[in-house]
Amino acid sequence: MTNATIEFLLKRRSAKAALLTTPGPTPDELATILTCAARVPDHKKLVPWRFIVFEGEARAKFGEILARTVAAEDKEAPSAVRLEAERGRLMRAPTVVAVISRVVPNPGAPEIEQLLSCGAAAFNLCLAANALGYGTCWITEWYSFSDTIGKALGLAANERIAGFVYIGTDSAPQEDRERPALADIVTRWQA
Repeated sequence: MTNATIEFLLKRRSAKAALLTTPGPTPDELATILTCAARVPDHKKLVPWRFIVFEGEARAKFGEILARTVAAEDKEAPSAVRLEAERGRLMRAPTVVAVISRVVPNPGAPEIEQLLSCGAAAFNLCLAANALGYGTCWITEWYSFSDTIGKALGLAANERIAGFVYIGTDSAPQEDRERPALADIVTRWQA
């Protein structure tokens, strides 16, 4: 069985954010990536997700917000090394997309469906970027769970960060990790 899509999916893997470099996607490629990200199951057409793109100097400016947040909220004074790491956090890749989950109260589309739709959007974003030849890393580090960062991003009360997808050229392809055996994760229900 030879199918290009199946072969692509069987080989897809995440890259390490620190190993992503330029070039990143062009504006047209990024539009394609985000369009693909939005083509996911969305019961009741609620669009329970949105995207915030960080490119160019916006990455460094957001890094300053991360450093200020750590300095203000850390119980112990953060080291200069830690503050510098926060300043450079989004500089690890040329393009970073925050995927925002937005739960809309609707009895016909429970919260879990909306959260799963957001997760599907984030993964479609990764798949589309990978299909265009870019490496991706979807991560949720401390700043995904910070109320201060949520406010800095203008999140509404019904929104939260599902993660940040780092996109760029994979500078050092990594070996694949071991995947679970189907015998360990698949059962067949019988009446």
